[in-house]
Amino acid sequence: MSDEKKIPMTERLAVLETELKKLTAGLAQKNREIEVERALEKVREKALAMRNSSELSETSTVVFQQLKELKIEAVRTGLGIFDDESNAIELWVTSVSSDGKLYFILDYINIHVHPVFEKIIEGRKEQKTFVSTSLGGKELLNYYRTVFTHSAVPGSGEININTVEYYYSFFFLAGTINVVSRKALTDEEQDIMIRMANVFGLIYIRFLDLKKLEEQAVLINDEKKALESTLDNLKATQAKLVHSEKMASLGELTAGIAHEIQNPLNFVNNFSDISNELIEEMKGELSGGNMESAIEIADDVKQNLEKILHHGKRADAIVKNMLQHSSIHSGKKEPTDINALVEEYLRLSYHGLRVKDKSFNAKFETDLDHTLEKINIVPQQMGRVLLNLINNAFYAVNEKQKHLATAGYEPTVRIVTKKRDKGIEITVMDNGNGIPQKIVDKIFQPFFTTKPTGQGTGLGLSLAYDIITKGHGGELKVETNEGAGSQFTIHLPAE
Repeated sequence: MSDEKKIPMTERLAVLETELKKLTAGLAQKNREIEVERALEKVREKALAMRNSSELSETSTVVFQQLKELKIEAVRTGLGIFDDESNAIELWVTSVSSDGKLYFILDYINIHVHPVFEKIIEGRKEQKTFVSTSLGGKELLNYYRTVFTHSAVPGSGEININTVEYYYSFFFLAGTINVVSRKALTDEEQDIMIRMANVFGLIYIRFLDLKKLEEQAVLINDEKKALESTLDNLKATQAKLVHSEKMASLGELTAGIAHEIQNPLNFVNNFSDISNELIEEMKGELSGGNMESAIEIADDVKQNLEKILHHGKRADAIVKNMLQHSSIHSGKKEPTDINALVEEYLRLSYHGLRVKDKSFNAKFETDLDHTLEKINIVPQQMGRVLLNLINNAFYAVNEKQKHLATAGYEPTVRIVTKKRDKGIEITVMDNGNGIPQKIVDKIFQPFFTTKPTGQGTGLGLSLAYDIITKGHGGELKVETNEGAGSQFTIHLPAE
């Protein structure tokens, strides 16, 4: 007979029953663990789905719904966030209303209003995983009176002082998950709540990151709006200054052209008056029969008419050039005589300044290389560059003359053209005060000017630099000797 047959049936049944209980308990424990993990996973999923801080309350709702699913009995559950600056706890409290729905109430409770909150603070300082306390009788009544006085948490009717309530606070990064129950939590329930608090701690870290990103986004958006507003203002200011510069250049150009036209018109008017007088004189000679004198006067009238015709054609040429200048807006390059352009705009600049200031007077010289061939440029744009540089040169020598105490200074502007291996060179020189070295690097910057308010827009040299470098692929350089004068050199490549 085997040993198995020797064991009584009752004992064998008892052993099997024990093994079955162990298996059942193990299975129940595994099922419970699966339930807990499922609840934690739902919380994690909600945390990962959060896109902004407003979803924190929804995530908190998921947490408390999972506690209900796990059958952790509680009168209330809540989320507390520590506010160290105001020495308070921000509470999100949940309970079950008459319609069975969860709801949240947000409020601040000062951490020193009741020993329960002070115990939470102490537990946080001691880095505990959780703290608990129980209240009953008058202590419970006093607690509710304190909470209702200092927060918006609603009461639930008459308080039964014969009951005992257990208060648990499970810590995470910056707050607690709070559970209020009518009975003490089991070790297993406490362990679940610790794990839940750890998961919620991860949620809260994500929440803080999202909140920081939101604040940064708001700040960036505000800065963007401020920059856009500043940019709009700068564009408006730039448009006004560009318009002012254009009008100033147009005024100078018009004044110079008007002066050029006035000269031949003066000759026309003068010779016309003289011719009228000669004709009257010739009539007298003819009446007296003095044919020889009449013929001499007729010859003088003929010469005057030739001069009138000459100066009339000169005025006509000036007007045609002016019309051509105003009608061409294509900005197309064309073969241009640089020497002729220099002489034209030198005269326009000088006479334009003379019209504006009768006391203005300066010597100007040219040293032009007559071997230069025509070069492919936009003449209107290059004329603007020359007009600006020449005007600046005349302004510099005029200012020096005004403020120079010693005699013997002769304000002089000199323009030189030269042929180079890879193009041509135009140099505008003056013997004015020069440019201080500390600002030489700034003179080509937009809106930078050394002239008094109202006398310069700060766009002339900037536009000239862009026309030469960007529009014509050339170079514009400056050399200056403070107190002795400046020299601007244009290099234009041959195409």
